[in-house]
Amino acid sequence: MANTHPLNGKLVVVTGGSGFLGQYVAQALLERGARVRIAGKNPEKAHGLKPLANLGQLQFARFNMNDAASRKAVVHGADAVVNLVGSFEGDLVQLMGKSAGALAEAAKDAGASAFVQISAIGADADSEVDYARGKALGERLVLEAFPKATVLRPSIIFGKDDNFLNMFAGLIRMMPVLPVFGPDAKLQLVFVDDVAEAVAAALADPAKHGGKIYELGGPEVLNMMEVNQRIAKAQGRERRFIPVPDAASGVFAALPGTPMSSDQWSLLKAGSVVGERAKGFAALGIEPRPLGLFLDRWMVRYKKHGRFTGRKQIA
Repeated sequence: MANTHPLNGKLVVVTGGSGFLGQYVAQALLERGARVRIAGKNPEKAHGLKPLANLGQLQFARFNMNDAASRKAVVHGADAVVNLVGSFEGDLVQLMGKSAGALAEAAKDAGASAFVQISAIGADADSEVDYARGKALGERLVLEAFPKATVLRPSIIFGKDDNFLNMFAGLIRMMPVLPVFGPDAKLQLVFVDDVAEAVAAALADPAKHGGKIYELGGPEVLNMMEVNQRIAKAQGRERRFIPVPDAASGVFAALPGTPMSSDQWSLLKAGSVVGERAKGFAALGIEPRPLGLFLDRWMVRYKKHGRFTGRKQIA
């Protein structure tokens, strides 16, 4: 049966595509028959996608977001562009703001008909946090350069191989007593596959979704204490969690070598939930999946004896 999906045969460039989210986005696009160009500083990190692609369906390109020639070259021939470039290091206003706008301009000049900008809940032009300011500037400049672009603002993204759940899972496995930073911070964790589906939906119908901003959060709101407790329960471990006052958390985040930067702490403290009036998954025709659907299975590798923990009844 012929593939009649709107993205079938289209060339979609995914900048920052070799990262965590990028590889899921690429997979969603490949499944719909798109030709995908993965662009990033280290595109070889996405070579694991090769078995999922048909001959000539997947291409890799080394890419410098802050270089005009690189931006122009990477979008050459593109039908659509997805910008996933983000970081907590370096000049974030340049990388995620000015360069994002310049990439959208290059995509428009190249004749692309759709553009998706991945931002974040908490993007704020007036924030003291460079990350939030950079994301907000990126949204504005992208929409100025490419008015029919779609902006997606996900909450904290979770998945089997993420850097969020797995960081806490590793600590919980090792330590009987753990501090919890921002214990009351409210998060609407969102499944990585659902975000990838949102990208594909936006690209498939730019006439409907272009020029709009969507906030993407999962179906439940949890605080950081609850997230830690759920991880421990899924590992089958008894743990004591100690709430850390905000002042102490801020001092810790400011220290060199800690797993959380000051920007990350500020964003965590502020929480990450979908706004009351924001368009979300429903407007994209997607029903997001909850953390509980996956956590027990993913935490098996953190149990004392892995898959050999406990007994299973044999029928």
